[in-house]
Formats: sequence, structure tokens, C-alpha cells
Amino acid sequence: MSPLSLNPVGEENLSENHERVVPIRCELIDCIKGIRLPLLCLGAIIGALLVRVPQNEWLWALALFWLLAAALYHRLMLLMALVITLVLFHGLAQRPTPLADGLAKQNVTLEGRIVSLERLDGRARLNLAVTRCEAAAELPGCHRLKHVRLDWYNPPAVSAGDQWRLTARLKPPHGFLNPGRFDYGAWLIEKGFGATGYVRDAHEAVRLQPGAGPALTQRWLKTRVNDDFTRRWLQALTLGDGGALEASQWKLLRETGTTHLAVISGLHVGLVSGWVLLLGRLVARLVQPYCWRMVLWPWGMAGAAAVLYAGLSGFAPPAVRAAIMTLIALWSACGRHSPGVWQAWWLALLVVVVSAPLSLVRPGLWLSFGAVAVLIIAWRWQEKRVWWYTLLRSQGLLSLATGGATLLVFGQMASLSMLTNLIAIPWVSMVMVPLALLGWLLSPVPGVGQLLWWLFGQAAHLFETVLEQVRQWQPDWQPAADQIWPFAIMLLLICLIWLLPGLARFWRWLASIMAVSLFLGANQASMLRDGELSLVIHDVGQGQLIDIRTAHGRWLYDSGPRSRSGFMAITTLWDQPQHFDGVIVSHGDSDHAGGVSVLKGLHKVDRWWAPLSETIDVDALTPCRAGLSWRADAVNFTFLWPRSTATLPAAENDHSCVLLIETPRHRFLITGDGGQNVESRIVAHYRKPVDVLVAGHHGSHGSSSQRLVDMLKPARVIYSAGYLNGYGHPADSVVRRFHHVGSCQWNTAEDGAITVTSRATGLRVVSPRPAGGVEPCRPGVESGR
Repeated sequence: MSPLSLNPVGEENLSENHERVVPIRCELIDCIKGIRLPLLCLGAIIGALLVRVPQNEWLWALALFWLLAAALYHRLMLLMALVITLVLFHGLAQRPTPLADGLAKQNVTLEGRIVSLERLDGRARLNLAVTRCEAAAELPGCHRLKHVRLDWYNPPAVSAGDQWRLTARLKPPHGFLNPGRFDYGAWLIEKGFGATGYVRDAHEAVRLQPGAGPALTQRWLKTRVNDDFTRRWLQALTLGDGGALEASQWKLLRETGTTHLAVISGLHVGLVSGWVLLLGRLVARLVQPYCWRMVLWPWGMAGAAAVLYAGLSGFAPPAVRAAIMTLIALWSACGRHSPGVWQAWWLALLVVVVSAPLSLVRPGLWLSFGAVAVLIIAWRWQEKRVWWYTLLRSQGLLSLATGGATLLVFGQMASLSMLTNLIAIPWVSMVMVPLALLGWLLSPVPGVGQLLWWLFGQAAHLFETVLEQVRQWQPDWQPAADQIWPFAIMLLLICLIWLLPGLARFWRWLASIMAVSLFLGANQASMLRDGELSLVIHDVGQGQLIDIRTAHGRWLYDSGPRSRSGFMAITTLWDQPQHFDGVIVSHGDSDHAGGVSVLKGLHKVDRWWAPLSETIDVDALTPCRAGLSWRADAVNFTFLWPRSTATLPAAENDHSCVLLIETPRHRFLITGDGGQNVESRIVAHYRKPVDVLVAGHHGSHGSSSQRLVDMLKPARVIYSAGYLNGYGHPADSVVRRFHHVGSCQWNTAEDGAITVTSRATGLRVVSPRPAGGVEPCRPGVESGR
């Protein structure tokens, strides 16, 4: 047979193989046609996540997605790869460029416009849109800096819109990171700030151009509302100006779990749009009685109202997200070539992520879409009941879902928040917001707008009065760190049980009781037992505050720093009064004893220890002396220093109370600010290895001597130091000493609060920033310099 005679056979075999492969590929692609929008949403989410990875990694990932799309050669896969690319580059363009590390705490010259400002005691806090940034020639450039947050102490008369040239000292965005507390650093990045700092040489600052003063809406409001309280609430609810409310009002809202009601939210945007739609359809029924159901202009009016209401807040991200969701919901409900309700949900998520990729990591986005999903399920699968029962059931399910999600995201929840929101949400949405908006609409009519706003003020007063009463009634309970996940999952499970269709009420109640039983069992397993210990070395900046817990006891070692402005980091740690069996103040320096006044005024302390009676101003102080010990829940506490008043060194740091904590399995040592002289006296009497050492004096080169390191050989070392602190803690020499003996090292400035738990199963160290190097630990940490 000639070679030419083989060609037709070969081509036939290739054709058969092609026909065999192509249908398989088409079947694989066609099976996902019903989930096109979810797949595109997945692509958008992947693109938004890639924004946060290094460039060399996202380049490889992007190339892999395009290769996969090309191999499948299907338009859906190609479109998905295109969405990933668009979202990635859009997110990279939106992401703020942080200040270079080399410019930290260096003077730079800024020119820019004051976008907004907040007046505080003795200072102004500015949001400055930077148009020009200059640094010294030998320093890195800062021309890519776009927005900074500045404190200006004793400022001149400044107002929003002013153009200024000033000198500032900056640092990259950073904040305290403690369990269940607000992540200020992440918030700064999400808001677009590339740096924070303060104005230097204020007398040399130059106003380049005055601003136009307050916005027209604020000036209009000020001329027609004399009551400051009413004006503040109007600005918050209708203009999206959260800064108008005082700190005490935000504290009240936070402690009652109602902060989401104090700003323009999705609920308010949807409510306004719904009222406008209802009004438009009533008018259409009067004007076009035979075809009013078919006209589209009421739906257009409702959409325009949603956009305009979002514009009142300056198109803040939450309001824009709410407007997008409302517009797509209106399209879905109007019935004109519109998607189904779930397709609309996916479409809204896709549009929001594409338009604002950085919002993907904001809890508000997932809380909003999760709440809408719960409402969709609750209303689509609801039993035929009277309207008030349907509303009450939906609100209850929504409270369970948002309560569990809030607990997972923020680590805390007001104990009566679910019950409070059952009343607060309808009151704000159905009474306060309509009165406020009708007041704006009718404010040009003499007397009418003022009357509506007066009624709004009375409603706001009643709202705060009820919240204050709720705050007094609700128990001072917050789930502990190890209770957060079980409790949140219990709430979400109960919500899911009552959402599922087709279940008899008996089985719903039985399943709910089982969910509560599972939580109680998990909670019991997570609680500390006799002989177990938990230490939280809190992230408080350049200072120290350690929360020590046993099965039934709780102590504090130091109270954190107090800054020159009067700020105390301890005020950010707890919303409710705490009870401590004892507080040990290592010595009188402000970075260790700065929060004593807060402990005395807001919290309950059974006993105080300090080196000398004059260290802190408290009643019934017990001097900490070597050999003094106590036992609680099979855990021993012993002071190793100071020995007596007569042997106290002259240096204040060397007065520090040195505390040894021993469980049946592990040893912990906290040395305060004691120097190498004190350490030599300690190791002369105590030479056992320790499992955890809180490094002396924040890792200063004057502490953690070679002799101490060699004697104790700590398996884990923790530095309590401030971010970019001026002392360079921890020192390079100290880091190397511990590294040479094989110690795992953590630094609160980089890792956030460090939680150490000693149990029968072993010793565990965790941190809010896993990338910082937590279990398995890295060989060392970076020096503070």
C-alpha cells in the first residue's frame, strides 16, 4: 500500500477523534450554562483577590486562567478570563499606594485639598487629597501618594475645600489589631489612605486657596434647624455624614448593636425607592387607569430616587452598593425582560465587585448580600400568613443571620441586639427616615419642613432614650474568643433551620434545640480547665498590656500606654466593664501604667500590685516582692523581683515586677522593663527553661542579656513593641541572641495581639496576622529599625 493511500485513513481517524473529543468538551461547557452569572461572579471575586497578592504571583495566575480559557475555547470561559483581568487591573488602579518604608517618620512637603475634617479636642483631623508631595533628595519618592489622614494640633481656621501647602511627618497605614476589635489599619487602606501622620511646623503652613465653606446642603440645614441634636441626626441619616454624631452617640449605637441604622444604608435606599415607586404607581393609576400596570415611568422614578439618595452621601461605597442592588431589584421586579430574583442577586454582586474590587474584603458587602439572600428565601418559601407575622418572621430570621455573621466578622455582639433591632429597624426606617426626607422635600414651604424636622427630632430623642434604657438593661456579656465560632454557627444554623421549606414546626423546634445543645457542648470543650492558662499580649503600641486567664480567674499585667495627647490604648479593648481578680503594674512609666485611671474608673479590680506604694495612686496596694506567690485553678503565680525596698536600684525600669507563671506543663516569664543587672540577679536564683518569655523592655538592647538567654532558653519569645517605634525595639542584637538558641519570636507591632494558650494537649500561639509567621513560627523577626 502506498503512503498516499494512508492519508485518507489518517484523516478519517483524526476526524473521528475530533468528533469524539469535541462533544465531550461541549457537554462539559453546556452543563454550566445555567450558572453563567455565578461563574462570572467567581471570576470577579478571583480578580479582586489577586489584587492583594504580589505582582509575580498574579501574573502567573492570570496567564494560567487565559491558557485554560484558550484550551477550552468557549466564550463563557473567555468572558470569565476577561472579567478576571478587568477586575484585577481596576482594583490595582483603585488600591492606594502606601507610603514607602524609607519615608516613615520623615518630613515631607504636601500640597493638597482638604476633602473633609473632624474637629477634636485641641486638634483637627484632616482627609487631604494630595496633589503634590516632595521629600528630601536622598529619600524615596512620594509622588504616588494620593490621600493622607493628618492630625493638626492647635490648627488655624481651616475648612473643607481649602488648598494648603504644609510639612507633615508620615507613616504607612497601620493600627492596633486585637481579638474582636476594630482593625484601623485595614480601614485606612479600604478608605484609600496611603499614609497617616501629623502636621509639623504649623506656623509655616500656607493656605494656597480658600475653600467654598460647608456644602450647600449643610448651610441650608443650619439656617432652618436650630437644635444641634436634630441637625446632627439629619446629617447622619440624610447626608451620610457619620462624623456629625458625637463619640458618645456612636458608643451608644455600638453597645446596642444598632450602628448600621445611623448612616445611609441599603435599607434606607431601598425604603426611599419603594416609597417613590408606590407614589408613582398611585399617580399612574389616576392618570392612566386602563394601563397603569404596564407603564414604566414609576419604576424609573424609583431608580432615580435611589441614585439621588445615594448622592446625598457623596456616593460613599455603602450607598453606591445599595443603589446598585436597588436598581437591579427594580429591574427584576418590573417584569420587562428582567432576570429572575436569584439571577438579579448574582448580577448585583457581579456589578458591585466589578465597580469596586477593593470592597470585596469589606464586611459590609457580604453582610448586605447575605441579608438580601435571607430575605429572598424567607419571602419565596414563606407560608401564607398575615402580613404582620410575615414581617416579624423575616425580621427575626434576618436578626439571627446578621447576628451570627457580625459575630464572625467583628468578634462581638451586643447581647440584646437582635431584640433591639426588631423595634429599632422599623422605627428608624418607617418613622425617622420618612420624616427627614419629607422635611427636605418640603423645606422651602415656610413652616412645613421645620415642623417635619421637629417631629424627626422628637423621634430621634425617643430613639436614643430607648437605646440608653436597653444599654442599662442588657447584661454585660460578650462571648470569649473561643466561644465566638460556636455561638455564631449556632445562630446561623437556627436561621437555616427556620428558612428551609417543607419542615413541620415540631422538627424545626427539635433541630433548634439540638443546635443550642451543640453550642453548649462546644463551649464547654473550649473553656479553660484547672491547670490551663491563656495569655493575650495585646497590641497597644509602644507599651505593654497582658491579659491572663485561668479557669475561673483573670489578671492584668500592666495597663498599656498613655500618649501625650491623652489617648489610652486600653480604651479600645473592651466596650463593657470588666472584672479582674488583680492588676500588676510592673512600674510607673507611662507606657506600662498609662491606663490605670481607666481601670480605676470603668472596671472592677479586686487587688493591685506594684513595686512601691507611690508607683500608682490606688487604695490598698500590695508591693510585689520576690517569693510572694498565690495559686489559682492549679496554676502558680510567683514574683521573682524585686527582693526588698532596700535593694531596689535607682532606675525606674529596674523596679519592674517580674512574674513567673507555672502550669503543670508549661512556664511563662514576664520581666517588665528590667535591665541586664536585674536579669543577672534573677538567673542567680532561677535557672529553669521557660516555654514563653515576654521579652524585657520591649526587646531593648539593654535587656535580654546573653546570660539570661542561655539560662532560660525560651522556646517562644514575644515582643510588645510599637509599630515603627523611635527606639528601634526589638534591637538587632536581641533578635540574634534568641535566634541562636532556637527561639520562635513574635512582635505585636507586626503580628498584632499574640494569644498563647496552655492546655493538656500542648501550647498554642495564634495571631490575627497569620502572614506574620505564627505556628509554625519563622526563625526570627525583623528589628524595629
